[in-house]
Amino acid sequence: MSIFRTNSRKKGLTGLLLVSFLSACEAEVTAHATQPELQSVTTMTLTPSTSYLHTQEFTGTIRAGNTTGIGFELSGKIRRLAVDSGDQVKEGQLLAQLDTRLLEAEKQELDASLSQNSADLNLATNTLNRSLKLKQQGYTSEQQLDELKGQLASLLAAQKRLKASIYANTLRIEKSSLLAPFSGVISKRNNNLGEVIALGTPVFTLIENNNPQAFVGVPIKVAQSLKAAQDISLRVADTHYTAQIAGIGAEVNPITRTVPLRLTLPQDASVINGELTYLAYENEIEQEGYWVPISSLTDGIRGLWNLYVITAGEAAQKPESFSIERRDVEIIYTKNDEAYIRGAVKSGEEFISQGLHKLVVGQKVKRNTTVASR
Repeated sequence: MSIFRTNSRKKGLTGLLLVSFLSACEAEVTAHATQPELQSVTTMTLTPSTSYLHTQEFTGTIRAGNTTGIGFELSGKIRRLAVDSGDQVKEGQLLAQLDTRLLEAEKQELDASLSQNSADLNLATNTLNRSLKLKQQGYTSEQQLDELKGQLASLLAAQKRLKASIYANTLRIEKSSLLAPFSGVISKRNNNLGEVIALGTPVFTLIENNNPQAFVGVPIKVAQSLKAAQDISLRVADTHYTAQIAGIGAEVNPITRTVPLRLTLPQDASVINGELTYLAYENEIEQEGYWVPISSLTDGIRGLWNLYVITAGEAAQKPESFSIERRDVEIIYTKNDEAYIRGAVKSGEEFISQGLHKLVVGQKVKRNTTVASR
């Protein structure tokens, strides 16, 4: 009998505890249901703009002010190569030499001829002087004097001819040594030691130092808006330079339909001949709109985009509560991580700048921070 009463008390106590626990859980669930936690969002304020800068990039190439294939003005055999590809050279430095043994032999022959001419000329001069003295005494005829004068004039002419030949020979010997016309770097060597080369054959390709230039083709309208000596931005790889327009072409390229620009880079620009360069051209477009982060936009319909704008909720009861509205906007232009838009928005409205994947239209949210768009 006592055992039965004890079991009944235990069951009663257990039931009472279970009812109390369920009541507490129900109260907690009810409290959470009646007071949901609002999600925080980061917002920005729409600031109107009347225009935007449209940036275009045009591709070109880097070239040195002088890139020259240099060679001998004479044909002959290469006797010496003083430099090779990759070598830095200075103006006037010896680069290569031809075999000059035939020219030196010719010079010796001309020198001997000139010596003989000088001896003949000296003899003819003395003979003419003696004949003039004898003429005063009546021992020499006019015919003899004319012949002596003619012989002397012929020898003088031969002397001038020999001196001209010696000068030409000296020039050929000098031009058998190839000198650097300007300071630069040897980018290529085309011939080997001992080769016989033809007249004007380029032996080296020489690229000038400290005179980098860029050649960029731009549309006609862009070329017409530019002027000589104007500063403009150039990008080579990841480095930006301020270049100056040195010349604007006077005709359109028949293939690319662009006008060539020649631009001068700073002398210390670290660029390589043939490297690609990009010209940044900014044009102000008159168009009202707003700058917003691209992260604040989502896909819409019919080619439009959506911007999530917040509007005030029950101001009297929950002043920190806002509702989400979806607005249709059009992207006019993008630059880096920003977009220039227009559409069903107005100045001063606040929009959600990030985290749109966690939100839905009509959801109640609270504002975390607010900054102004540019």
